[in-house]
Amino acid sequence: MLRTTASPARAALAAGLALPLLLAACGGQDGSGEASGAPSAGASTPAGEPTPPSDVQEAAATTPRLAVTYDGGIRVLDATTLETVADLPLEGFNRLNGAGDGRHLLVSTAGGFRVLDAGTWAEPHGDHDHYYTSAPELTDVLHAAEEPGHVVVHEGRTALFDDGTGAVTVLDSDEVAEGADGARSLRTPSAHHGVAVELSDGSLVLSEGTEDERTGVRVLDASGQEVAANAQCPGVHGEAVAADEVVVIGCEDGALVVDGREIRKVQAPDAYGRIGNQAGTEDSPIVLGDYKTDPDAELERPTRVSLIDTRDASLRLVDLPASYTFRSLGRGEDGEALVLGTDGALHVIDPASGRVERSVPVVAPWEEPVEWQEPRPALRVLDGTAYVTEPATRQVHAVDVATGEVWKSADVGVVPNELAAVSGDAEEEHAHAHEEGEHADEHADEDGPATTR
Repeated sequence: MLRTTASPARAALAAGLALPLLLAACGGQDGSGEASGAPSAGASTPAGEPTPPSDVQEAAATTPRLAVTYDGGIRVLDATTLETVADLPLEGFNRLNGAGDGRHLLVSTAGGFRVLDAGTWAEPHGDHDHYYTSAPELTDVLHAAEEPGHVVVHEGRTALFDDGTGAVTVLDSDEVAEGADGARSLRTPSAHHGVAVELSDGSLVLSEGTEDERTGVRVLDASGQEVAANAQCPGVHGEAVAADEVVVIGCEDGALVVDGREIRKVQAPDAYGRIGNQAGTEDSPIVLGDYKTDPDAELERPTRVSLIDTRDASLRLVDLPASYTFRSLGRGEDGEALVLGTDGALHVIDPASGRVERSVPVVAPWEEPVEWQEPRPALRVLDGTAYVTEPATRQVHAVDVATGEVWKSADVGVVPNELAAVSGDAEEEHAHAHEEGEHADEHADEDGPATTR
């Protein structure tokens, strides 16, 4: 069933990725010999101040990079060598979100979503692309939010949700780093820990709730008019987009499947069967989710995951040999459902049959900490490789999903917490997981209908 894919390390070596070329080796998009947007040495600013020479280099292929948060900053790694490319100090508990352009990340931090330039990108040049790298940096671009929450990327659009106000901002993914000019903005009737997904026709799937409870979803058309709604989803949490733009939203008793203007309920087999974190791929109709059954637990350590088939709104539960956490879910290039267990293994599940095909030992057995903000092993999948952090040893591991080979491990010098990745290409990520901690939701109500501003 599974297609063998080359790991980024082998693909990079074949392409000569380890040997970056100076920009002068090939003319830029404008034929000047400079990369588009990169200042030349000795150029002047409008004020007449000399601009320092650019650190931009051309590479022979894409240069994927990883970012890990730690207590005091964010460390950027080369995804092929796992060597540190940059260390960016940033105080506080920070979270990482993909921006959708293959280059930038959005850091949920004090004041909103701050743009991190991972310093790797592609530019079209006739019938081919050119690839560039530069030093990563935390930019001055900040998308303001009282409580920055979910970020959802889909079909070249990036939706930001402010839990503190209920405000939703949707931008073109390739313009996220430019600021909020031209963004689509609206506000939900009440502030809540919510989520928004914009579809290719301009319609918007929005969570519904208040600071006290979350109850369902609404669908707005491109003009902002409500065209569908469902209030049968207590504890709305998380999202995933499956094949044919079908959106799955988690509930405390199953899930909702949103297909255009049709909303179907997926009923859990237990009275309390919470699905709050999902991993989907737009190449598969099946969404992987967590599954919890104890509403009174201070910390439930589940050993079953859910598989939701969006074609018939059915749910299958899969037993695992170990528990897992909200940072444990991912999808492979062929749609494999991936779960990083507390037994230290990466469990590979066939989503169609629900069978655990293999379990790959990656890290030492571990126990989930009680506080959701505390570091624990995290999973992120990029280009056929599953990257896994191991806070206990300060390591990051790279696993070929197709073969199970752990092809690289490295000490990153800090205790890694959150993990994110950028491809260095302009293509939108088609597989993503939504992950969120089990934290309390404290927001101020704001009355009034959702209105486009």
